[in-house]
Amino acid sequence: MSTGAPDPGRHERAVVSEERARAFLAEGELELLGRIPWASNATMLARVTHGELEGLAVYKPARGERPLWDFTTGTLYRREVAAYLVSEQLGWRLVPPTLARDGPLGVGSVQLYVDADPEVTAFELLADGNPTLPRIAAFDVVTNNADRKAGHCLAGQDGHVWAIDHGLCFHVQAKLRTVLWDLAGAELEAPVLADLEALAEAAGGPRGAGLAELLDRDEVTAMARRARALVRAGRLPAPRGGRAYPWPLV
Repeated sequence: MSTGAPDPGRHERAVVSEERARAFLAEGELELLGRIPWASNATMLARVTHGELEGLAVYKPARGERPLWDFTTGTLYRREVAAYLVSEQLGWRLVPPTLARDGPLGVGSVQLYVDADPEVTAFELLADGNPTLPRIAAFDVVTNNADRKAGHCLAGQDGHVWAIDHGLCFHVQAKLRTVLWDLAGAELEAPVLADLEALAEAAGGPRGAGLAELLDRDEVTAMARRARALVRAGRLPAPRGGRAYPWPLV
């Protein structure tokens, strides 16, 4: 099952498809097919069956999270869902539909599987000047992504570029680690800045309620502060020393 890429004149269909994908993930039966071996935390490939629909999802149970010194154990799956909500609030559709639900191994995040070209990573997309990469870079600044590896940018079969793996996001301390530093200094377009400003304004209101259920209050406040700072700067930041790249890079 695929949500499809947005295109001019088909906004209504894209919205319906997104809602259908969320219902598919929330209500479908999960059958574990196996563990994705290169993931550091327990990450399972699952078959989802919902009525006559069948597709794949990535299931990350909280009980399979590896303890970290700087992120509270049992919160990484919630950060995955929060990243999806931020992507949707921005209107950028960077993160595949993701939600929290109970599964065969307990509560965790469930994300619609992206059928992507395994030979295309952020490095290839950067080299081609893909226009989605600056938005992903801005998204990572706002969410304070500590783990933007090249393999976390996927080129779907329909050409849509997706961003995945957001368990290490939203920390209140600066932790941005990314392979997208080639974009440092790039000016952000006016619509991008307007979306970021709207996100910051909404964080403390009713639209931010979903984030408040997933993150601590100070994490939501810090996200809004980073969004406003990025709007004021008008361009993507450069590394400020310390560990600026994830490991491994891919």
